[in-house]
Amino acid sequence: MPLMPGAEPYHHDGGEAGVLLCHGFTGTPQSMRPWAEFLAAHGLTVSLPRQPGHGTTWQEMNRTRWEDWYAEVEKAFEDLQGRCAEVFVCGLSLGGCLALRLAEVHGPAVRGLVLVNPSITLDVPLLRLAPLLKWFMASVPAIAGDIKKQGITETAYSRTPVRAASSLPQLWHLVRADLPKVAQPLLVYHSTDDHVVKPASVGLLRRTLKHATIEELSDSYHVATLDNDADRIFAGSLDFIRTHASVPLQRD
Repeated sequence: MPLMPGAEPYHHDGGEAGVLLCHGFTGTPQSMRPWAEFLAAHGLTVSLPRQPGHGTTWQEMNRTRWEDWYAEVEKAFEDLQGRCAEVFVCGLSLGGCLALRLAEVHGPAVRGLVLVNPSITLDVPLLRLAPLLKWFMASVPAIAGDIKKQGITETAYSRTPVRAASSLPQLWHLVRADLPKVAQPLLVYHSTDDHVVKPASVGLLRRTLKHATIEELSDSYHVATLDNDADRIFAGSLDFIRTHASVPLQRD
């Protein structure tokens, strides 16, 4: 099936430190591509996979579940493990949830985490109804494209596939139950004005993972990786990786 322009996965072979980037629900690698290219330009090995059902049609996505999306990022993680001395994981929105699950399952094999507006709890009223709505309607209005910066758009679906969304509560439950297992260094960027993910998710991380560093973004909406604070996220993640990597990284 043809991909939406910009939905292609991205890979770059660099140094001994690898970074896996996980895009969000109904989004595509396009939302993470500038971040991935920034890290690649600084000598890191980078993997930005396209999750199943994303970047084609929302109808196709309705044939996938969270297990399919997680399996794809886990495959990419294990590939990086085979090529790098250590691996960091970054995620946007639902990608942040998938990143946390990788950390819970793989433990110290995940060297550190950088999350942007992660979604880990059922705080969107419409999604609360998804398990019921899936029997009556195939899609609802889109949640994508929440960007403050003028002239910037996100490559994502114009509709939200309800059957796919109905699988999210199970993932959120698993991740929340195992949050105490996340002992890795953790940097979280949180947009104070986010129209997609409510403050409950970052609040839960703040309470449960006392070692997490949480930085507020005052000039971006949900898709902050394409928004006004993107450069701050990119530079901060690079500093974070340099601080916590045990292998040499390229210096500017």
